[in-house]
Amino acid sequence: MELNELHPAKGSRTERFRKGRGHGSGNGKTAGYGHKGQKARSGAPRIGFEGGQMPLYRRLPKRGFKNYNHKDIVVLNVSQLEKYYEDGATVVAEDLIERKIIKDTRDGLKILGNGELTKKLTVKANAFSETAKQKIEAAGGKAEVI
Repeated sequence: MELNELHPAKGSRTERFRKGRGHGSGNGKTAGYGHKGQKARSGAPRIGFEGGQMPLYRRLPKRGFKNYNHKDIVVLNVSQLEKYYEDGATVVAEDLIERKIIKDTRDGLKILGNGELTKKLTVKANAFSETAKQKIEAAGGKAEVI
């Protein structure tokens, strides 16, 4: 087999449609642009151009503010730790994702103190609320900031 004998697998490529190659091609004469008019010419206006009228995207009011420095922190309550973990377990973000308790950690994981905790757990997270820290330590566990 030589390089000049190589060709793509059958059906893997469609032939490029050649506009304006005569009447016999099925798309000759106006080449799919219709008769005359602005859209038949080269230099037709961009998408969204309204002929000089103030475009819709400029007529609509601009509202709100998007802070690009915003941190998207995933929160988890101690009641959920009580529900999903056994006594003496270590709680880390990767395990929470694996168990499908959370989808991802985005910009960090914070443990909140809603609910009761009776199990001794070692919890590793980016942040803890004061009540969460107290409840974890009261149950005999550890709250480690990573």
